[in-house]
Amino acid sequence: MHASELLPHLKQRASLASRVLRTRVGRGPDGGDPIERFHRLYYESEVFGGTWRSTYWMGVPIWKCPFDLWVYQEIINELNPDLIIETGTAWGGSALFLASVLDLLGHGSVLSIDLWPRSPRPRHPRIRYLQGSSTDPLVFAEASRAAATAGDTPTVVVLLDSDHRCEHVIEELRLYGALVSPGSYLVVEDTNINGHPVAPEFGPGPMEAVDLFLSEQALFAVDRDREKFGLTLNPGGFLKRIP
Repeated sequence: MHASELLPHLKQRASLASRVLRTRVGRGPDGGDPIERFHRLYYESEVFGGTWRSTYWMGVPIWKCPFDLWVYQEIINELNPDLIIETGTAWGGSALFLASVLDLLGHGSVLSIDLWPRSPRPRHPRIRYLQGSSTDPLVFAEASRAAATAGDTPTVVVLLDSDHRCEHVIEELRLYGALVSPGSYLVVEDTNINGHPVAPEFGPGPMEAVDLFLSEQALFAVDRDREKFGLTLNPGGFLKRIP
């Protein structure tokens, strides 16, 4: 990190630590919705190296909430997908998790896309990595080919977890929504940022992109049943394509 960026970064981390400590101390009976308070505590505790920044699958970092991962395996079991497309590989922990669940079913593959994936990424016969921006025309063309050739009438699930800026996520939604099979899911991750209820300083992000996307078309609807555990990093982000 450049020296000119260090002070703002430290101020942001100090502010985050302060919010975590205030949440831990508590605010009494009028301190707000307990689920939102726990959500903030869970999310912001990463400043101390815990929770989602310290979660691993088979030793590989996977920056997700275990409740959401449990819901993913339920979706995979129900749909038995031919292909899962994820944008945002990072270390490959989520790709490995998805491939491991597909192993239990004995069917399906994962296409994981990232502009700057970390190394080393896990190797698995069900995982194929594709480097590039998810919205790059050549990358999307390759994802489209993968979806079209995944089966005779392929079942495709899409998980979006790359650049969280609203303008990028809405472009992903408009592109990759077309690849999701009827009755399947288009999941927009980290809709909790920009004050929903965490990271209020982020600015328009995934939640705002979802709202815009849903206002543009009627093929998808939010499936709140996938938020049954109370805590999810993807509130309003489990979009089911209407059969």
